[in-house]
Amino acid sequence: MIYSVEKENLKIGVSACLIGEKVRFDASNKPSNFCINDLGKYVVYKAFCPEVAIGLPIPRPTIRQIKKDEMITVSRPDGSGDVTEALQEYGKKVASITKDLSGYVFCAKSPSCGMERVKIYSPEGNALPAKGIGVFANEIMLANPLLPCEENGRLNDPLIRENFVARVYAYKHWQIIEASGLTKHKLTTFHSHYKYTVMSHDLVAYKALGQLLARTDLPLAELAAQYISGLMAALSIVATRKKHANTLAHIQGYFSKHLQSDERQELCKQIDSYREGTIPLFVPLTLINHYLLRYPKEYLTKQAYLSPYPDELKLRYSY
Repeated sequence: MIYSVEKENLKIGVSACLIGEKVRFDASNKPSNFCINDLGKYVVYKAFCPEVAIGLPIPRPTIRQIKKDEMITVSRPDGSGDVTEALQEYGKKVASITKDLSGYVFCAKSPSCGMERVKIYSPEGNALPAKGIGVFANEIMLANPLLPCEENGRLNDPLIRENFVARVYAYKHWQIIEASGLTKHKLTTFHSHYKYTVMSHDLVAYKALGQLLARTDLPLAELAAQYISGLMAALSIVATRKKHANTLAHIQGYFSKHLQSDERQELCKQIDSYREGTIPLFVPLTLINHYLLRYPKEYLTKQAYLSPYPDELKLRYSY
């Protein structure tokens, strides 16, 4: 089940250099093949280059994060041209006008756009532990804590790439439900669609979210806020083969009264093979979807786990 989302309605923020715009300090770009040629077929990008937006030229002198005492600033290596406040203010502005975004891809290691591990230097130019966060990116993430965010470099990892896209589609589904006027029924229905998705990421969260929705003492707005926060936190945990295999085994139980002995054995074999790492996830999922056509189960057909995003992205083919 993919919650139907037209391309023009799925908006993703992105560092402009990642989609080919020559806005870097040396007038170059850092095009991401995945962003441009794969994900780009299904989303509309809103591109930002905070350094250009605050008035820095192309090309321009490099800037870096410099730590003096406990204060981190962004400026040229010699400390001149401090743009820290300008980047912060632009980040706040973009965050306030992009509440319709369902995800964001940042440029790794950038002093303005890096999500993590940004290089920090002492005033004398010595490298300190790379624990910085891009000033612009930090403002976006602080203002939108639920927003799925990733860096271009990390998206080269097939597990992280799949996890990011799945979170984007789940968050967009939530945004649509919320915009339609949230009710307790809509909230519980939404959760029912994501039960097996949550199970494959975090079994503790799976139980906790179910218990949360059973509460009757919370106002709907507070219940919804706690729920979506818990859901997005759970989905940010990259699912393991063991957790996927456990989820697949639970789904298999829905067919226990229908499958012939050889069919049951084949599905068990594929789940075990996936657990052991000899086949990718799409193999047992393909068989489950085949059985679902033969033995329809309405509850399963609505599970986002079985089809969380367009199959054409082939994100479950490599792990």
